Amino acid sequence: MNRKLLVALSLLLILSTYNFKNDNLKNTLNIKDILVDNNKILTKNEVETELSFLLDKNLFTLNSLNIQNELKKNSFIESFEIKKIYPTTLKVKVFEKKPIAIIQDKKNKYLYSDNNELIIYDGSKEFDNLPLVFGKKKDFEIFFKNLKKIDFPLNQIKTYYFFEAKRWDLETKKGQIIKLPITNYSESLINFLKLKNQHNFEKYKIFDYRIKNQVILK
Repeated sequence: MNRKLLVALSLLLILSTYNFKNDNLKNTLNIKDILVDNNKILTKNEVETELSFLLDKNLFTLNSLNIQNELKKNSFIESFEIKKIYPTTLKVKVFEKKPIAIIQDKKNKYLYSDNNELIIYDGSKEFDNLPLVFGKKKDFEIFFKNLKKIDFPLNQIKTYYFFEAKRWDLETKKGQIIKLPITNYSESLINFLKLKNQHNFEKYKIFDYRIKNQVILK
């Protein structure tokens, strides 16, 4: 029989024969240590602090819903896994949302995550390298998906600008501006990538695709 299963069954048998209200066995299975794993954005201390209410709770009878209700309050946590390490340790593996851009919507700024959710942005310098989006989430979500479809190098984009005319401008990290048309902008971006292979590409600062079947270089 699997060793872990045997241990669990043994504990279940023991616990079922004791009255926790009157026996010291209850305290021997109380949580004393919380280990946090797989965190990349949040610090271990932040997660441990959020779960500190679990300390001295019984490990065997622990309900994962208690953890879920607490961790879902944190905007960066997508999901988690727990592992009970008897007798007194709880290991929590967190899976975080990955911010990929900062959206400037009127007066507010949000982190846009890879699962299409918005996270309140507190101005942390940790995310200073993310591209800035001037526009609304619903418009950017569609545009971003189309960029990924054509394998556009997203790490080269510094700023996204959305205009009321329903079109986008992109600013690259090298300071070049790509002015896109309202429709068929994927074709324009593919053309831009082809132009990158030309020897005089770097001298142009503006690539204007707003007129159909044309590109104006400045």
